[in-house]
Amino acid sequence: MRRLDRKKIAATFTIASLALTLSSCAGAGPSAATRVIKQVTDGAEAKIKTEGNDIFVANMLLVATDDGSAVVVGTIVNYLETPDTLLGISAGGVQAVFTGEKELRQNEPIRFEGEVATSKAVFPTVGAEAGKNVTVTLAFARAGVVTLNAIIRDQRDDYAGITTGAKLATTPAE
Repeated sequence: MRRLDRKKIAATFTIASLALTLSSCAGAGPSAATRVIKQVTDGAEAKIKTEGNDIFVANMLLVATDDGSAVVVGTIVNYLETPDTLLGISAGGVQAVFTGEKELRQNEPIRFEGEVATSKAVFPTVGAEAGKNVTVTLAFARAGVVTLNAIIRDQRDDYAGITTGAKLATTPAE
């Protein structure tokens, strides 16, 4: 009887150990896919840290409007003292109509949309469909070109107030 109890206890501990190990991040180690996720938004992200550049693109996505246009949402930050310039944005091979701040000075983000927007980029009547993904290309004077796979969102939730003609929070110097 005593031997049977030991077998049951050993089996119970083995099963419990396996269940905890195989169903948690601890079993997969510190580089488990679920432990290294940093992006918490819908938008695409990119880092350009080559050839003396240090630019970060955050939360880049498009918002489809009722007239079939698409509006860029996102933030671009230059972490270097040397400024760079955003030359243009294209999606699916179509160039955006771009207004506002284009120069990327150190730690002064270019923000598309929101209460502190400094720039506006619109793709007029491109037939944007919410839920689809599109290739977005950003061209910089120094850093070159970066390409992202961005989602197209609809005008609801956080993006309900986004339109093709919203005003910028600041008036850029020309």
